[in-house]
Amino acid sequence: MRSPADVVAELERTLGAGAVVTDPDVVASHVVDWSGRFRGTTAAVVRPASTDEVVAVLEICNAAGAPIVPQGGNTGLVGGSVPNQGELVLDLRRLDAIEPVDHDAAQVTAQAGATLARVQAHVARDGWLYGVDLGARDTATIGGTVATNAGGVHVLRYGSTRRQLAGIEAVLADGRVIRRLDGLEKDNTGYDLTDLVCGSEGTLAVVTAARLRLHRPPTHIVAALCAFDDIDAALGAAATLRHELEHANAIELFFAAGLELVCERLRLHAPFARPHVAYVLVEAAARTDQTDALGRAVDACAGVADVAVATDATARRALWRYREGHPEAINQLGAPHKLDVALPARTLASFVHAVTARVAGVAPGAAVWLFGHAADGNVHVNVTGVAPDDERVTAAVLRLVAELRGSISAEHGIGRAKRGYVHLVRTPAEIATYRAIKRALDPAGILNPHVLLPEPDAAAGPERAARA
Repeated sequence: MRSPADVVAELERTLGAGAVVTDPDVVASHVVDWSGRFRGTTAAVVRPASTDEVVAVLEICNAAGAPIVPQGGNTGLVGGSVPNQGELVLDLRRLDAIEPVDHDAAQVTAQAGATLARVQAHVARDGWLYGVDLGARDTATIGGTVATNAGGVHVLRYGSTRRQLAGIEAVLADGRVIRRLDGLEKDNTGYDLTDLVCGSEGTLAVVTAARLRLHRPPTHIVAALCAFDDIDAALGAAATLRHELEHANAIELFFAAGLELVCERLRLHAPFARPHVAYVLVEAAARTDQTDALGRAVDACAGVADVAVATDATARRALWRYREGHPEAINQLGAPHKLDVALPARTLASFVHAVTARVAGVAPGAAVWLFGHAADGNVHVNVTGVAPDDERVTAAVLRLVAELRGSISAEHGIGRAKRGYVHLVRTPAEIATYRAIKRALDPAGILNPHVLLPEPDAAAGPERAARA
């Protein structure tokens, strides 16, 4: 293996010195994740400006055995886009072109470095909507959302990123290019490489562009924040709203402690005259007025203690601020453990009731903050008051998830944070299959080598019994 300095020098000769950054002040933002919990080092940040330049970078790195970490907006929460052991950083944000909307196909092609917000605004100008939306929309990139199969607040309505993809362009570890950007809605020619690469966290190929499906935007949107004095009533209401509301756009869940923190840290007025135990934010969207339909759905919910309705954009943004402000407020307390998990509907209540006690059992001084996407069982578990490298909390939460037949990663991927726990929810045969796919597409092991796949001996862990 050649030295990192030799590889950096060859990359500078090939791409030009301006495309290879070694200035420590510039590099600093690329070696820490958004939460501040995961940090690393790198010899350089490489900034290709085209797919051909990505090809050149991968050919050089593959021949030299030099590992790389693809990076977009670096908004992930599991350390998946941060160099762990000195890998080079492949910053894809210069690949940011967005093609004109294909109205006939209801699709658009965007390069990997285009931000989610730019894509949303671009298609909206032509009367379309892109179905993925995240709180980090201004920074998160299309390539990053594909690499992690990002979900967001509208999974209930449109599905996660995988369902929005009509094709991708990606570069394999040795520089060969996979290109399926024709936008065919029906193509059963062999393996679906788009689906395979989506969610692979940069371990199989580097995504350089994506063909995205679009939707007709709603013309009428109404939201309601419902307050409950009982957790089970709030969870029951989420299920009722999903059943009763035909055009549900989002059903979000948060709790008293989180709302109090958001109001305190972000200087917001409380939404109600008195505090409540739990809150469900529901939004309905269609091309007809949904106010009455939403009212009937809320009336069908048991245990609603208070409700605030927003029928205009300003009022809706104010209600959404209570939910979307959670990550910002929590991060002000210090680097949190962010554990994004999903539970089946039948065990979601059990998890919500049990998780705080599980954390207290291993870290009595920790604080637990819960919020998430109630309709699809996705709970964001944030824990503050423990050291960033304290694995006791992660182990306790993820073992509880496995006991309740859930997923240890609903969004953001496995990254560094959860790779030691994959065996909780995947069998040895499944993990072996993952490894075989990785070897086939990246035999030199240069693509994001320290994420997703567990260490070779991890599958023998005792937690596997939780899924038996």
